[in-house]
Amino acid sequence: MWFKNLYLYRLPKQWAVDPAALEEQLARLTLQGCSATDPRSIGWVAPRDGGALIHSVNQQWLLSLGVEEKLLPASIVKRFASDKAKAIEETEGRRIGRKEMREIQEEMTLELLPRAFVRRRSTFAWIDRGNGWLVVDSASPAKAEEFLEHLRKSVDGVPAKSLKVIQSPSAAMTDWVAGGEAPTGFTLDQDLELRSAEKATVRYVKHSLEGEEIRQHIEAGKVVTRLAMTWNDRISFVLDDNLQIKRLAFLDILKEQADGQADNEDERFDIDFTLMSGEVAQLLDDLLAAFGGEAAAAV
Repeated sequence: MWFKNLYLYRLPKQWAVDPAALEEQLARLTLQGCSATDPRSIGWVAPRDGGALIHSVNQQWLLSLGVEEKLLPASIVKRFASDKAKAIEETEGRRIGRKEMREIQEEMTLELLPRAFVRRRSTFAWIDRGNGWLVVDSASPAKAEEFLEHLRKSVDGVPAKSLKVIQSPSAAMTDWVAGGEAPTGFTLDQDLELRSAEKATVRYVKHSLEGEEIRQHIEAGKVVTRLAMTWNDRISFVLDDNLQIKRLAFLDILKEQADGQADNEDERFDIDFTLMSGEVAQLLDDLLAAFGGEAAAAV
């Protein structure tokens, strides 16, 4: 279980929640699957097949939100509705108005939904109560918010808030690149995005950050909005100005620690999750320090 993208939310370390009570609340809104006429269904699923809704290892909790969606493209509905409208016009000798056409499209949607393919996806999240983190594995802000919204709907009084730091992430990353020096524990890699106040954007991929050209962009007023980094030669990632971590990659030296330690898939899953959560917790501590700490009033 290795996360690839991190959306970060803060939880009070004193948040008093019993895992059994939390699971009981999640169980009220589990994924039921799409019925014949439902275009979409959402709910909690077990992170491991046949397991509990909260997968707990060493007080680290793993949750999974399942979503089923019917694949029914609007173009298909429009084509079937157009054919039906044409048949009505030929049979009854009259034109179909806009209102009636909308009604025909709605009818065709209901008729076609039972035959549509169903796509299922899952969004995972990790709760670290000891360090006060809720971390959603998603590259999409919409899916991260979808997870948080369903969690708040399922569990009374979830105190999750967006992470806020003292120093502006964009200003800090710009300083690091301009000075050619990463904060303690980190190295700067070779992917970079710069943006001006007018939204003009320059991107560098697998490009040295030491050239004069990049410093000239910064002197002209562009700021860093995305920066590739590596932490302690163990985890590489791309950080953006919203504190979202993307393209998280656990380097070989870390994954090698898990090799040969498990006798079966369940043990391997737990070992991977333990390593991932432990390493990411340390990474986040160092990242907070690099930005001068956490802002007092998180929103």
